[in-house]
Amino acid sequence: MKHYIVQKTLVEIKYVLNEKNIQTMNNFFLSIKDVIQAPTVLLKAKLLSNINDDFQQNNFEFSCTEEIIIFKYPSYKNICKIVKAHEVPKRQNLNTNEGKIALIHAVAHIEYSAIDLALDACYRFKNMPKQYYSDWIDVALDEQRHFNMLCNLLASYNVQYGDLKVHQGLFDASMRTQDLISRMALIPRYMEANGLDANLMIITKLKNIKDTKEIIKVLQTILDEEVDHVLKGDIWYKYACNQKKDFSCNYFDIVNNVYPNSFKKTKYLNVDARKKAGFSNEEIEVLKNL
Repeated sequence: MKHYIVQKTLVEIKYVLNEKNIQTMNNFFLSIKDVIQAPTVLLKAKLLSNINDDFQQNNFEFSCTEEIIIFKYPSYKNICKIVKAHEVPKRQNLNTNEGKIALIHAVAHIEYSAIDLALDACYRFKNMPKQYYSDWIDVALDEQRHFNMLCNLLASYNVQYGDLKVHQGLFDASMRTQDLISRMALIPRYMEANGLDANLMIITKLKNIKDTKEIIKVLQTILDEEVDHVLKGDIWYKYACNQKKDFSCNYFDIVNNVYPNSFKKTKYLNVDARKKAGFSNEEIEVLKNL
């Protein structure tokens, strides 16, 4: 009898709350932090979906309730074995399954890291226009979808994310950029823009290798959609620069200040994609003539 009364009371309370349309508002920044720190692939995907739903339904409040932290470890520390960059498996021979697996796993790791990079752009920078947070949630959702596609490719080789060693270069870069200008310059406009070049180069190579049709299809989707990610970074980089008075917003100086000697000559420069992503003709010429 007592158990029934408790159940009935809970049902009644829920009904009353729904009738009055009372909602408990979640804190946006704490919720984002939970997604970033999610220890498993499945939990991160679920929490990210919840974040998007709540954001679309305006179920967040944006007060700064705690000090922003610099994370000590990436979220994948219990999923992957993290090693130095030179210890990561090479993908030299793409004619072999081992080479293809190494390539797919490396790109999957980039995309999984990129989910956290997009979310960290939300978590770390307060008092931004709502469109800023909307943009980076959209980017995180794209990166999650890219990661899922790559995991499906890995599964066709009986491999899953975490089976190969990885490095934490992207995580380290994000934690070294604690102001908006350097973050937007280094992550979207430098690292992701370099990905536009590298992706095109890899696709070009794969076209001459058998059994790569599905890999090319996924990489092409990523390339096409990453242009918009870099463009979003370009927009908010310029926004941040415009907020500064008496500040010389030189892209190359800003990146080199974080990572000296970052710009090196490459014969693979995806000029069309970079221009669509906001790079000026002057910046393109500098990159061409390094």
